[in-house]
Amino acid sequence: MKYKVGIVSLGCDKNRVDSEIILGKVKSDYEITNNPKEADIIIVNTCGFIEKAKQESINTILDMAKYKEKYNCKLLIATGCLTQRYGEELKEEMPEIDVMLGVNDYDKINQSIIAFIKEDKRALAVSYKDTGINEGERVITTGKSTAYIRIAEGCNNFCTYCVIPKIRGKYRSRNFESIIDEAKILASQGVKELIVIAQDTTNYGVDLYGKRRIHELIRELSKIDSIEWIRLMYSYPEAIEDELLKEMAENEKVCKYMDIPIQHISSSILKRMGRRTTKEEIISKINKIRSYMNDVTLRTSIIVGFPGETEQDFEELKNFIKEIKLDKVGVFTYSQEEDTPASIMDNQVDEHVKVSREQELMLIQREVSKEINNNKIGKKYKVLIEAIEDGSYIGRNFEMAPEVDGAVFVKEKDLIIGNFYEVNINSALEYDLVGVVDNESSK
Repeated sequence: MKYKVGIVSLGCDKNRVDSEIILGKVKSDYEITNNPKEADIIIVNTCGFIEKAKQESINTILDMAKYKEKYNCKLLIATGCLTQRYGEELKEEMPEIDVMLGVNDYDKINQSIIAFIKEDKRALAVSYKDTGINEGERVITTGKSTAYIRIAEGCNNFCTYCVIPKIRGKYRSRNFESIIDEAKILASQGVKELIVIAQDTTNYGVDLYGKRRIHELIRELSKIDSIEWIRLMYSYPEAIEDELLKEMAENEKVCKYMDIPIQHISSSILKRMGRRTTKEEIISKINKIRSYMNDVTLRTSIIVGFPGETEQDFEELKNFIKEIKLDKVGVFTYSQEEDTPASIMDNQVDEHVKVSREQELMLIQREVSKEINNNKIGKKYKVLIEAIEDGSYIGRNFEMAPEVDGAVFVKEKDLIIGNFYEVNINSALEYDLVGVVDNESSK
């Protein structure tokens, strides 16, 4: 009888891809289960980006360790960014972990499992290399219709608040052809939506080919017949070029959706953050994007409470959110991370001020979002149906990335999960839409 393996994946979409690669490596020798109560081997793929994520990772490891006493678990494995960053400390302080692997060491997972089962050998393998990229067969965990496709690893931006370059290494693009080959495999498995990810998607190709090739990549991906949506995430504003915008505007398969993590709008704060842009350049780029695609959906992420952020800086940020009216905004409080330049900057902002600013900004964005959504009543959208809950089907249109952007609720009978339908919007919530299928035009 095969041992059963379960995985808990924490953190970002890049980490999710790593989890799927891990499952791809173990699936031949072990049975995969979604129920940790059944699992003989539990893997926790951790996040170590900010303090909240670190604490969640530690709590999850401790929770899963209890399954050794309560259920079937014989082996607890911790992987990912937390183990990469704090491997030696965790080895000493968390005896609950039997096997620990860093972000470059997933090729060692099978031998580590065997060594522990046969020899009760506790393992710590946390290497650091700036060359390899985790690739290989994956077990998709995002449903049958949607999959992430990672086009690069690491980051060269060295923002002053961020530890990713120290954990994941320098920016390195995947080979163009290997990405296309993987996309074709995903399409053959029924995937209809490809979500293109990297720490910085817009710089794809610079290290390998001496130029940005993201526009060429999405053009080639769109030639795969059964792929219907291509969604681009994590586009740094300074690297968004006209060639990319032209391709997005003219390519029917590319979602008119851009995720642009600007982090702030005050030029002085952007400079302290180590960002390579200014307020004027960001606004100019947003206007240019909208000139290419007047129906584009723009998402961004904002950090409030960065060291040195004054009331004037925050006022500038509030006015920007009110005036520019971005469709989707995620707001986060600054996390003072060790081993980053920002952690030792003067004028650290008090925690209660950070939280207050986060709440105030989200209230402003909620009103913006409500106004934008109300203007969608009466419009028709292509919607990918993904689930059914309490009698309503739940899906997304091109404006919505999974898990972060809300949903479209459709009250119908007999829709097929994983199919697209044309949906007429008849009401709107702050972040979600409600509609009915247009039976004349739906597939």
